[in-house]
Amino acid sequence: MLNAPPLGADTRTVTIAPDSAQAAAPTADATTLLPPRDAVLARLAEQLPATAVTPACLLVIGLLRRDDGGPTPVDQLTRVTSLLASNLRHADWLASCGPAEFVVLMSGPAVGGRVAADRLLSAVADLGLPGVSAAAGIAPLAAQLSADEALRRATVSLTAARRVGAGTVVQYREPY
Repeated sequence: MLNAPPLGADTRTVTIAPDSAQAAAPTADATTLLPPRDAVLARLAEQLPATAVTPACLLVIGLLRRDDGGPTPVDQLTRVTSLLASNLRHADWLASCGPAEFVVLMSGPAVGGRVAADRLLSAVADLGLPGVSAAAGIAPLAAQLSADEALRRATVSLTAARRVGAGTVVQYREPY
């Protein structure tokens, strides 16, 4: 299961038969099936108060490319999305927060998030996608944080990890 719907969400399914123009169009990448940034913020807002009792952390995994810097091809995004979804625990929550960035909300302390991030980055490298690797940022969650601040901390950590290079994981730490 990729993601559980938010509490109280409408879970009815609607099937739409494609017309001939839609049938000929290429399929969207798998990241469009993931909850977007707004859903990440809503989920964080729900989860943050519980971190006073149960630790949790936020991972942001970003793809790195060594080629022309254009958008990551759809087939590569689909493979990475499938890989991440299949390598997470049932209770972990996977979402998207950018064109080549994935959010994982995990229960447990940041040290466990670090282990998971290392494993996921290694799995992305093992996919053997030409010129594609990944880096990750981790932010421990705390009840007093806002959803925006929690996501900012993980994203800042990802930015630092990307600057270092492929396979790097950076955990957010408060200044001394």
